[in-house]
Amino acid sequence: MRLYAIADIHLSYKFNRDALDELTPHPEDSLILCGDVGEKLDHLREAFRITTSLFKQVFWVPGNHELYTLPSDEDCDVKGEVKYLECVKVADEFGVVTPEDPYVQWEGEGGPCIIVPTFTLYDYSFRPAHVSRERAVEWAMEENVYATDEALLYPDPYLTRDDWCEALVAKAEARLEEAASAGLPLVIINHWPLRQDVITIPSIPRFTLWCGTKKTEDWHRRYNAKVVVTGHLHVRRTDWIDGTRFEEVSLGYPRQWQAARERGLDINDILREILPGPVDPGDVRTIWRRSG
Repeated sequence: MRLYAIADIHLSYKFNRDALDELTPHPEDSLILCGDVGEKLDHLREAFRITTSLFKQVFWVPGNHELYTLPSDEDCDVKGEVKYLECVKVADEFGVVTPEDPYVQWEGEGGPCIIVPTFTLYDYSFRPAHVSRERAVEWAMEENVYATDEALLYPDPYLTRDDWCEALVAKAEARLEEAASAGLPLVIINHWPLRQDVITIPSIPRFTLWCGTKKTEDWHRRYNAKVVVTGHLHVRRTDWIDGTRFEEVSLGYPRQWQAARERGLDINDILREILPGPVDPGDVRTIWRRSG
């Protein structure tokens, strides 16, 4: 009974959709889908149909792409929180565990611990101190960085994404407090990184604006996290901070993992073992995992 994770499988790309068919069965193991499965509810249905047939249990948290409302969508009026709740309904159809479900206590290898899927969004606080919130997007655009979220991710019924993030963080913290009260270590799952210092994206450094919130930076200490599992960055890495292991588990767009395919690797090599997982090397903080 092992726990695996993968994020950012982006099924709108045929290359990635075909790769999903290469997943091998893990009848005794569980899987985390850590956000950005795709933009449409049908992407979720396809991913859940396949993964629930291969794994004993599947966990899912939303990424920004699941929250998109595309102009071409039949349900183009389904926005923001309503779109999220529609995604949760699809997960419920397949018995997939979401941030809206009761906690699951993990008794497999690396346990016991409690698995806590969370949903936080972002509030543009991952920015330099001299840049105000009002100027944040303008600051990113000075380097030609502008997230698609600004056009497709609606905060309804909240006025802003910042407001939605604030409400989500408060809700998640209440759940984390309750989970931590059981006295077991937690596996915290969230699409967006919990800390700014685990973000390294040299080609678009100002994209950090859309990568999380400083409100979560001490969650690993406050809530006794054994492992923090995230995606979003398309930069696979493992960090050890304050005795907690941080795993970035994205697959990414086809071009971003083509090098791994050219080395004879496939999606099964990108799949990341979360529990029991690797041993803390002690003298190393970051391990880069470009090929798996």
